[in-house]
Amino acid sequence: MSSELSPQVPAKPRSRVLVASAAVLALAVSGGAVAGFVWGGGGHPAVAESTVAPAGKAETLASAVTAPATAAIGAIPPSTNTGALPSLADIVERVSPAVVSLKAKVTAEKTAEVTDEELEQLPPSLRDFFERFRKNGPPNQQRRPRGEVQGSGFVIESNGYIVTNNHVVANATDIEVAFADGKKLKAKLIGRDELTDIALIKVEPKSTLPSVTFADDAKVRVGDWVLAVGNPFGLGGTVTAGIISARGRDEVSGAQFTDYLQIDAAINQGNSGGPTFDLSGRVVGMNTAIFSPSGGSVGIGFAIPSNTIRRVVADLKKSGGVTRGWLGVQIQSLNEDAALALGLPDESGAIVAEIIEGSPAAKAGVKQGDVVLKMNGTPIKDNRDLSRKVAALQVGQSAAFTVWRDSRQVNLTVTIAKRPGEDRVASNRSNDGKGEGKDAATTADAKVAALGLNLQTITQSVRAQYDLDATAKGVLITEVDPDSDAAERGLRPGDRIIAVAGSEVRAVSDVKSAIDGAKSAKRPSVLLFVETNRGKVYVPVKLATGKS
Repeated sequence: MSSELSPQVPAKPRSRVLVASAAVLALAVSGGAVAGFVWGGGGHPAVAESTVAPAGKAETLASAVTAPATAAIGAIPPSTNTGALPSLADIVERVSPAVVSLKAKVTAEKTAEVTDEELEQLPPSLRDFFERFRKNGPPNQQRRPRGEVQGSGFVIESNGYIVTNNHVVANATDIEVAFADGKKLKAKLIGRDELTDIALIKVEPKSTLPSVTFADDAKVRVGDWVLAVGNPFGLGGTVTAGIISARGRDEVSGAQFTDYLQIDAAINQGNSGGPTFDLSGRVVGMNTAIFSPSGGSVGIGFAIPSNTIRRVVADLKKSGGVTRGWLGVQIQSLNEDAALALGLPDESGAIVAEIIEGSPAAKAGVKQGDVVLKMNGTPIKDNRDLSRKVAALQVGQSAAFTVWRDSRQVNLTVTIAKRPGEDRVASNRSNDGKGEGKDAATTADAKVAALGLNLQTITQSVRAQYDLDATAKGVLITEVDPDSDAAERGLRPGDRIIAVAGSEVRAVSDVKSAIDGAKSAKRPSVLLFVETNRGKVYVPVKLATGKS
């Protein structure tokens, strides 16, 4: 997560919409407007789980909202409900005392300096700009000036535990909590988790506080009514209503471990950390972000699901941090062409692109090219789904995996370890070139017409000719037919094919053998594992008809 002092995050180019924070930055250090995806938006219950309508009323609020379905689609009969939707005031009155406004004085860390390596990857015009700024711009300050972030939160335990977004309190030097009755208390940070954007803070009240109860978000359906309560633009106690408009949104930036609920209740800057309630007054999510071209609400907001909040908060309360399960693999989602190349019926699953040496996966016999289909009997949707499921496992827990290998299912049992820091994960990635074969006899280009590629076995002379690292594996792509599927998939000279159809490649003959095998199995494409200057990726390439 970025600091609230610079909350903008680039969005996908085709959307032309940015991502930015939905916490309000008052006393902003720089006066730029915020635009884009806006990051905004257990204990003793004070909110009952019963229906909201007062006792004695024959019809509950939930039943009043949900009209009986007709037997067939056709003309809708005139409504006998003259009141349309009932008032939501009863819910608001009950839940509002547990919702708080936050003000956090923040000090951002010093700006990271652009490195020479990063400069080389920029276009010439941008490279010149950053070079001039680095030489002539102001020196990096140890600290930037202070600012004040405004956000929302909600009391989860009557003794003072409050949940909010990490991006609201990150780098906070002082946190003030304002309650619905006007009372203000100082809070201390108990713990925060950047990967889910959840933070836990604590106040010391003189008496018990109103608190919320959580709903099971797994039972929430698209179309269910919800209320968002919070502090948009510093206007505390604001309530908006809408429905769950989608589930399972993992396209939001930084959503590796969060499967967001999408809601159309208006969320704006300052709603960050506020609760999303169902019609029984239970929390189903935490308002965290909005999708917006202007920084204001356009009716697409995102809430962290309640089950994720409960799981993370339990860890934060216990240790101040979050312990996640770790498998030790780099994974990638499949697409239709990759699935066909592997003989799979659809693109469900996650393919193993790389295995970290000494990891639980390596010890259990997981191989590069395996496609993880199930974990503990539950189908895997894609790489994000697998990441979330593994992260939710306990350290030391054994998990059963079903993988697709060599056109058949293989069952493996892995003992899950604690997820290390990202720096250690990166440094442990196996890329040491062990097991590489001796220099091949030939260094001539070999045309593989079925792929539209010219390939060359990597030898010592090829390494010297193309300035390849000593650890470079596979076969080198020296030419790409511009009319080929390989070109359309983005392959280019200088890329290296490390494996084909799950089998390691050390010579051009290995590639040709894999193509022959795919043709024998009547598969329309082969799956290449390619290392580029952008990283290692799986690329399905269609085989040209009648060529070898």
